[in-house]
Amino acid sequence: MNLNDRARNLVADIDARLTQRLGRITFRAWRRGFREADLVLGPFVDQVGPTLDERELDSLEALLAEDDDHRLYAWIIGTEPTPTEHDTAVLQKIRTFMRDHVAAAVAEGAG
Repeated sequence: MNLNDRARNLVADIDARLTQRLGRITFRAWRRGFREADLVLGPFVDQVGPTLDERELDSLEALLAEDDDHRLYAWIIGTEPTPTEHDTAVLQKIRTFMRDHVAAAVAEGAG
């Protein structure tokens, strides 16, 4: 196997692992158990998730590992202080996405 073949295999392996990781993240984002959180986190991961780097995916996974969906949603909408460990660029992206997503849904006649 030459160097080019090994490089292609390595890239394919990385792509496969990233696809699996995003699949797990997507599942967790859409199945929070609290509909309001599902409707923010699911579309966010669908649309923005593939653009996140490894560090951002780590932050997102840590956020999704939180058990209390009501608190998580409160952090997103800003009605409860966000713990330092979750006050990340990813949470800011989620907040921006929610603002834009809700505004677009209202413009289309939802709500």
